Formats: sequence, structure tokens, C-alpha cells
Amino acid sequence: MKRVVSVSIGSSKRNARAEVELLGETFVLERVGTDGSFEKAIKLIQRYDADPEVAAIGLGGIDLYLYAAGRRYTIRDALKLARAAKQTPVVDGSGLKHTLERKVVADLDVEIGWRGRKVVMTSAVDRFGMAEALWDHGAEMVFGDLIFGVGLPVPIRTLSGLRLLARILLPVFTRLPFKMIYPTGEKQEKQIQDWRRKYYDWAEVVAGDFLYIKRFMPDRIDGKIVLTNTTTPEDVEMLRERGAAMLVTTTPRLNGRSFGTNVMEGLFVALAGKFPLSEQDYLDHIEKLGLGPNITRFSEPS
Repeated sequence: MKRVVSVSIGSSKRNARAEVELLGETFVLERVGTDGSFEKAIKLIQRYDADPEVAAIGLGGIDLYLYAAGRRYTIRDALKLARAAKQTPVVDGSGLKHTLERKVVADLDVEIGWRGRKVVMTSAVDRFGMAEALWDHGAEMVFGDLIFGVGLPVPIRTLSGLRLLARILLPVFTRLPFKMIYPTGEKQEKQIQDWRRKYYDWAEVVAGDFLYIKRFMPDRIDGKIVLTNTTTPEDVEMLRERGAAMLVTTTPRLNGRSFGTNVMEGLFVALAGKFPLSEQDYLDHIEKLGLGPNITRFSEPS
């Protein structure tokens, strides 16, 4: 039996464990939160690095790499975490986001029909593959990185604008303390309802990181589609209560929740028995495992 453990700097309230059998092998997938403590995360990574059953370690609640506009940027604080492991592969899910999430958007085009759909992405630079795929399929986009990440009322409406923003800001942002640019620990539970709700009201589809989506979500999102990842049973019920029409998670639901792309990427590494993986490796494993989105329908989309 092989284990894939995600060490997350997010809330421990979202911890989860699932046992799955794939291609004749048994895997245990785990998510362990540290409530915003980088020190605890480093100690956990060191512990799991010494455990021979752990085939891969995921970084949760933080990206190691951001792929945007053909470039790769490294988040300094995440690199400190990754370097705590000396022998076990450490993954952050960015490789899977770049491949699987593009495929999910393409696969859903027949059912949802992206062309002309109004889509707000709460954060696009950390899911550039999803952003590009939605744009390429004709969605009317608002990339909300400045709106939801920085608090500036500046919607980015074109892919070229997003690429320019990434090239200007990411070299700076990736060197800042991570807590300045993304909620960690208890801050992930904070709800903010302010002027930003108008972008939810405008959109037919709300896409991106679920913590950002939930953080700024209005009390009602009637008839809207939520395209995201890593949701718990409580998150699903909240979306139902607030009137969402459909929830699409880009990875399968296991034991009632969808695990983060870092966990699924770790699973691919464990299956392949090698690291790093190429883009073709990801595509091959997606095909081999028959991975696709998980769709929960609450009502008919508006």
C-alpha cells in the first residue's frame, strides 16, 4: 500500500482521508492541515519524507509553481517547504492544473456551452490552463485577480491583459510572504460580502480556487455554475442552500469530497514510479484512469 499525503497550510478542519484501488494497487490519500503554520508544515514534511510508505508529498493551500503566459514562476515560501523533503517527491498540483483542467473545460463544452457564457474567475494566474481554455472556447471573461486578490476594482477582460498582468506582478508577488497574498489557517473561514458581489451577480459561471470563491460569495447565487476543485460535503451543501445550479469539480469525488490537484498529482507520481512527470505523462494517466470532472446538479442553470 502506498500513501500520498498532502501537507496543507490551510485549516485542519478540512482534513480528509480516502483509500482507493487503481490499476490493481491500493493507495491511501490524505490531507493534513497546519492552520497556517509553516513551521508545523516543515516538520510534517520531514516526518513523511522519512516514511517509506509515503510515495509522494503534496503541498496544499500553496502553489510551488505558477505557469502563466509561457513562463514558470516559483513561490519562494513554497520552495522552503518543498526543500524540507530530501528523498520523497514533492508536488503542488500545478502540472495537473495545466493539463487536466484544460481537458475538463474542453470536455464540458458540449454540455455547458462556453461560447458567450459570462465567466468570472476569482483568480486566474494560479489556474492559467483553465483560464486559457475558457477563453479559447469563447467565454466572456472577467479575470478577477486584482479584484479578489488585491482588492482593486479593476476587471481584466482579455487573455492578453491577463498575460501582461502575470508578467508584471508575478515576479514580485512570488517573493512576498505567502500570507500576504492568500488566506491561510483560520483566515480561510472568513466570509467577505462587499462591492465584489456585483461580479457574482453578473456571471453565469464562477470559476477558480474554491477558497476565494467561498470567501466573497453572496448569500444567493441562484442558477449559477461553480467550476472549481477541493470541496467538502459542507461546501456542497452551502452551494445548494445558496441556490447554485451546478457544481463541477475538476477531480473525482472520493469519500464525499474532491481532493486537491496536489493530491491527485501525487497519485500520478506514485502510479508512475518516477518524478518529475512530463505533460504527456499526465495526459496518459488521465486517459488510463478515465479521470473526468465530477458534476453535482442542484437545478437547471440560468
